[in-house]
Amino acid sequence: MLDECKEGGGNGMSNEMNTNAPLIQVKHLKQYFNISTGFFSSRPLKAVDDISFDIMEGETLGLVGESGCGKTTAGRSLLHLYQPTGGEVWYKGKEIKTKSDINEFRKKATMVFQDPYSSLDPRMTVSDIIGEPLDVHHMYKSREERREKILELMSHVGLNSEHAARYAHEFSGGQRQRVGIARALAVDPDFIVCDEPVSALDVSIQAQVINMFEELQDKMHLTYLFIAHDLLVVRHISDRIAVMYLGRMVELADANEIYDRPLHPYTKALISAVPVPDPKIARANKRIALSGEIPSPLNAPTGCPFHTRCPYAQPICSESMPEFKEVEKGRFVACHLTEQIN
Repeated sequence: MLDECKEGGGNGMSNEMNTNAPLIQVKHLKQYFNISTGFFSSRPLKAVDDISFDIMEGETLGLVGESGCGKTTAGRSLLHLYQPTGGEVWYKGKEIKTKSDINEFRKKATMVFQDPYSSLDPRMTVSDIIGEPLDVHHMYKSREERREKILELMSHVGLNSEHAARYAHEFSGGQRQRVGIARALAVDPDFIVCDEPVSALDVSIQAQVINMFEELQDKMHLTYLFIAHDLLVVRHISDRIAVMYLGRMVELADANEIYDRPLHPYTKALISAVPVPDPKIARANKRIALSGEIPSPLNAPTGCPFHTRCPYAQPICSESMPEFKEVEKGRFVACHLTEQIN
């Protein structure tokens, strides 16, 4: 089973980590998609709408929210798998702008995809799947060196050499995801976007994969953006947690602070829905039921995007967008009523 939650100070990072500059900086990132609404007309779907955050070296930042809130799009835009509509992405103090910047960035930033069934080419052997990034970036001098690197990567994720000549369909979901993780590690990255990497796996396998992510982080000094909707998994693996709603970031804080004392009304509702194994505590907890449906990002409400479902909403909430600001050290919230409701 999962180990106990990560220990840490007030912001979920060690003192050594705090003294370093951010590894990744995202500034006012936007990702809009033009959706056709009729003959010669279209409207922008604001999948990611002006989000900003930093990720420190060696840290795991969890990114949570309901399905369709823009989590995956944020991760893909950060890696420039989608060309961002606006905003900036910085890596080690350098902005990623040109094609050359993107190519260099992708040698140090990779992604583990959600679905291990569709993210692996069924026509390729495990050896070729893992070796493809090595081929693309010319990271070996001989076929023997390539083979040794592939076998080493397989060993890191718990696969043996006999698996190298097999195809993806011959493996279980957990083994396929291990192949995907080995592929992400092939370029010796500093940073990995983990896009719901355990959501398609059996619960019994999820803990093994999560613990493997932590072991790899310690061994290879990795930094993660961990995208998920399972709040228990996110709390376990993350140092800090960011909460998204309808393309915008509504709260960012230390993982334990988010769980023990959520400030944003949406975060409060999310945390109240987390199942508690103790029946007595579960009965004592009051679940916050949100009214109404999630608005479409194609027709987002004015002002705060959450005001149509918020139990605390006031007129100002529909009139102006709340600023995503630091309300306590290391804690950011986008809400007009933070002080009144907490």
